[in-house]
Amino acid sequence: MLESLGSLTGSPWIYAVVGASVLLDVFLPVLPSGVLVITAATAAAAGSTTVAEAADKVAHVPREVPSLIILMLCAAGASVLGDLVAFRLAWRGGERLHRAIARSRRLTTAQERLGAALSGGGGILVVIARFAPAGRSVVSLGAGAAHRTVKEFLPWSALAGVAWTGYSVGLGYFGGQWLGASWVGAAISVLALFAAGTLAAYIMRRPSAQPV
Repeated sequence: MLESLGSLTGSPWIYAVVGASVLLDVFLPVLPSGVLVITAATAAAAGSTTVAEAADKVAHVPREVPSLIILMLCAAGASVLGDLVAFRLAWRGGERLHRAIARSRRLTTAQERLGAALSGGGGILVVIARFAPAGRSVVSLGAGAAHRTVKEFLPWSALAGVAWTGYSVGLGYFGGQWLGASWVGAAISVLALFAAGTLAAYIMRRPSAQPV
């Protein structure tokens, strides 16, 4: 994986690609935004390891590697921005969107549960949904269609973006440090991200779950 994306992860364009992918996957959940974030973080781990080894051997410093701080800022910022765009579009969606939501049991249920959670002063469902496949889309559209206020939604969206970004970057970086910056380490990190998504989807589907 790292070999095929080597030229991209060694270029400043990686931040633009990650940001665009994270921003748009609220509308296109099939985009591999999590995989891109993990791959970039794994490349950063590979670079830091190689630099340390090169210093010990008084060798040349390798090519530029992604900055974890910039990577996290791009991913988290794009996550919140994408949520807000979907939220505002759903807010202004009109009767057509409301009818589409009414035809989807998943969207209707999520809208009801999210409304109850936000009204009660809690929105942990927003954070959990960020990890679930398409959960971010369901929650952002549901909150907008239910005409929740930005003040209710934005803090939880920001927390969700930071939590998801920190988890994804941590998987890629520490996976690269501990398992080696190879396709094996990246693959295991991606599997861990999918496992978190599966657990989040299970929690969201539980009718008895009462987020606070």
